[in-house]
Amino acid sequence: MTKGRLEAFSDGVIAIIITIMVLELHPPHGADLGALKVLLPVFGSYVLSFIYVGIYWNNHHHLLHAAERVGGSVLWANLHLLFWLSLTPFVSAWMGENCFAAWPMALYGCVLFMAGTAYYILVRSLLAQHGPNSALARAVGNDFKGKISVVIYAVAIGLSFVNSWIAFALYVSVAAMWLVPDRRIERVLETSN
Repeated sequence: MTKGRLEAFSDGVIAIIITIMVLELHPPHGADLGALKVLLPVFGSYVLSFIYVGIYWNNHHHLLHAAERVGGSVLWANLHLLFWLSLTPFVSAWMGENCFAAWPMALYGCVLFMAGTAYYILVRSLLAQHGPNSALARAVGNDFKGKISVVIYAVAIGLSFVNSWIAFALYVSVAAMWLVPDRRIERVLETSN
């Protein structure tokens, strides 16, 4: 099976997720700059979530670019990832509207944790189809960043009930870690051609 439909569907779902998130931003009821102050938590939550969705879109694009084919297990693994990403607008809005309170922060972390786990499953499904000696396997390597991200999410979920700002800082640190370009897949594909 070709990967074109999977890529197109995933891009469409991710575009809808971003659209839903921005529709959750409502203008303030005042005309001065002070009216914007109450929206800072909502906007901060939106920015972080936009970055996360962008990171997943970027990595998903590179991953599928390296893949040669997809099968049924990959389709289901991809839907699993999209399911968790589709919850991002909800948890992002809840977290922002409640000024980063413990339960919204923990649930936000749970969605990040499950999306990270789902991405790992998607990678493993693709690797199972392409084999351990494929360009994809060489590009993915041991995926340290992916594994450590899920561990940090788990720690942040627990810390949400101790100090939600520490949990927020951990979520930001994982996003910052992924903002540094990861050229593994591009390098492997360049040398394979």
